[in-house]
Amino acid sequence: MKTTLSVIKADIGGYVGHSSMHPALIEIAETALSEAKNSGMIIDFSVLHCGDDLELIMTHTKGVENQEIHKLAWDTFIKGTEKAKELKLYGAGQDLLSDAFSGNVKGMGPGVAEIEFEERRSDPVIVFMADKTSPGAWNLPLYKMFGDPFNTAGLVIDPHMHDGFIFEVLDIYENTVVDFSIPEELYDMLVFIGAMEHYLIKSVRRKSDNEVAAVSSTQKLNFLAGKYVGKDDPVLIVRAQSGFPAMGEVIEPFTFPHIVAGWMRGSHHGPLMPVSFEDANPSRFDGPPRVIAAGFQIANGKLVGPRDIFKDPSFDRARDTANEMADFFRAHGPFEPHRLPLEEMEYTTLPEVKKKLEGRFKKI
Repeated sequence: MKTTLSVIKADIGGYVGHSSMHPALIEIAETALSEAKNSGMIIDFSVLHCGDDLELIMTHTKGVENQEIHKLAWDTFIKGTEKAKELKLYGAGQDLLSDAFSGNVKGMGPGVAEIEFEERRSDPVIVFMADKTSPGAWNLPLYKMFGDPFNTAGLVIDPHMHDGFIFEVLDIYENTVVDFSIPEELYDMLVFIGAMEHYLIKSVRRKSDNEVAAVSSTQKLNFLAGKYVGKDDPVLIVRAQSGFPAMGEVIEPFTFPHIVAGWMRGSHHGPLMPVSFEDANPSRFDGPPRVIAAGFQIANGKLVGPRDIFKDPSFDRARDTANEMADFFRAHGPFEPHRLPLEEMEYTTLPEVKKKLEGRFKKI
């Protein structure tokens, strides 16, 4: 029997502003998922938050994209939104782009990452959750985890990993995917995944047996809604150990707070700061972008955890570096590279300003 791990998230109301999650919304989610567990719909669950995003982590045996599981998540978000409106939380229900559930939350606003697998003798899984950034934020860490031997020694010394991995890359503008076989097609892949707001790593599979190793959420709300309704705040599931990167190799990429798109109004570049659960409340200029890591042992579908992976002093230097980088980027104010290029800005007055100045641009 295969176990399915589903991570479904949504921003249904910020407390205060976009910075955090009100305890009442977490309580509503825990009650809803507890009832689903008692009824046998799901095996186990964990409710977390990263910034103003409510994260539902569930195990079950129904497979990915199951209507019953997705409706459970959707109904939970609806209940939370009702409370958020009562409390006048900021952006109540902003990630819910439809008035009615239609069988699957994909395309309806919430972010989704799901993985189905036969449990190993020991099955460690790390769930990464980010706020104030987009799914492209996972490109560099996933490349380092599964493609860079300077990060992952197992690519060299573990016979189960030595053949490499298959990276599934999504073109979000054309809605097409392509598989890259790594390491032999590494340079070809880097041409694309370096453009983190255009090409996203959707999943990673072990080449030797096609076993799924990692799955990310790849929904972009601005494309789904046809207008900006909030940054995507992605989630990522990574399996570790025993033929996959060791846990230490999985989290090592986050010692470098690389630059991602998002931050204030989804319109700025800034460093991705790894933080503990309790520090996942981005406030400075609505940031800088944050990432948390919840570690679980999966045991017959039970979630043994979570362990707060980034609550570790070895990440203090990364946090200090992220703060220095935040100072540097903030000093640019409205100028690039702190502000995103015009074609990527999501809260923008550009159309109105262009219309206002229509006729004043003259050829020379």
